[in-house]
Amino acid sequence: MNGLLAAKDTGKRQWMYPQVRKGRFYKWRSWLSYFYLLFFFAGPFLRVGGRPLLLLNVIDRQFVLFGRVFWPQDIFLFVLASLVFLVCVVIFTIAFGRIFCGWICPQTIFMEMVFRKIEIWIEGDANKRKKLDAGGWTREKITKKISKHAIFVLISFLIANTFLAYIVGSENLIRIITEPVAAHWVGFISIWVFTIVFYLVYSQVRELVCTLICPYGRLQSVLIDQHTLVVAYDEVRGEPRGKLSKVADPFNLKGDCVDCSLCVAVCPTGIDIRKGTQIECINCTACIDACDQVMDKIGKPRNLIGYFSENMIRLKEKPTFTGRMMAYTAVIAVLTSVLSYFIFSRTDMDLTVMRSAGMLYQQQPGGYISNIYNAEIINKTDKDKTITIIPDDPSVKIKYIQAPGVIGKGGTEKTVFFVMLPASQIHTAKTRIRLKLVVNHQMIQTVSTNFIGPTND
Repeated sequence: MNGLLAAKDTGKRQWMYPQVRKGRFYKWRSWLSYFYLLFFFAGPFLRVGGRPLLLLNVIDRQFVLFGRVFWPQDIFLFVLASLVFLVCVVIFTIAFGRIFCGWICPQTIFMEMVFRKIEIWIEGDANKRKKLDAGGWTREKITKKISKHAIFVLISFLIANTFLAYIVGSENLIRIITEPVAAHWVGFISIWVFTIVFYLVYSQVRELVCTLICPYGRLQSVLIDQHTLVVAYDEVRGEPRGKLSKVADPFNLKGDCVDCSLCVAVCPTGIDIRKGTQIECINCTACIDACDQVMDKIGKPRNLIGYFSENMIRLKEKPTFTGRMMAYTAVIAVLTSVLSYFIFSRTDMDLTVMRSAGMLYQQQPGGYISNIYNAEIINKTDKDKTITIIPDDPSVKIKYIQAPGVIGKGGTEKTVFFVMLPASQIHTAKTRIRLKLVVNHQMIQTVSTNFIGPTND
């Protein structure tokens, strides 16, 4: 019976006891989950060029991606990256439905490949777990429940620590763990808040994250069409369904579905895939593995449940790359190219020079004409930098009003200075001059600006 419908009928939540069938898709998902878990737990401690592989430090507004540091000054890159991500989500959903949820989503991976396996290891298969929950509080039940939830808390604690390491960095996490609690009480509380949240999600909330909380299922129902590949039941081949009988069916009045309901028994969200595509379906393929095993036993072809589009089932079409998919792919290619250009052309330091508005040029001793300028220097690295600005032309002089100095990591520095140009070199009202940004005695960037002066006509 559909667990969600049952919940609506009784007014109470129907606890899910999905069975596990280890078919080909389950094995592929398992290997993918092993890779994901290894990457997740190792990620905060991996280094690229001495920097974390991935860091999302929203507290200090510092973000590191594959060893490259990004600061709030790079907000346009995050906006562009978000656009690329959203378009990718759209085209991916149009083409493959909710496959992300069943194969890559952290909620599914941790629930089905970590916590569910522990639950089966301690309490047994679906029937044993259901019987255990329905029974009284015996010594066996108390022992199993305490053991299970103790391990759940421990794993949630590990997840919480790893999650926090992605936010504050592995070095800060180690300090929070090893140093006195009084020195890092905010971090200590954060670890336990995250631990409690993860524990409740994986021990109590479970499939409700996918069926009620996550908005992606609702998005899927808007984006999919008759060309979208989803986990689906081939009703043309399967109907009319009926129990397997030893009596021959010479007129082929029955479909291939033997109405064993195993596809419902293995579904982690409790739906019946034979009722069509539903927003609760996370495309985890558990029903495919279960149905394939039944088809093998009764000598029928596999893929009664499989990856199909509506047109593949009803019109016997092959998967097609539609015009809408082509259009979204083109948009993704353009946005990705633009994003890649900005990321790889991005400099570690950024100098902006502007002539002070409303200020006239001034006569200076020694035959010089001066203009006053404002400059802003941004340090996009994770190290302090000593900076100075020098003219490209040796005959040009700079006199600081507010001299630059050391810029902290991710910081900005403003400076005000005069640029003095020999009057003999001024032939027009506007003269282009070039200024160089020198960081730790190394020239990093050159910018051009206008110099206003009298003409020598």
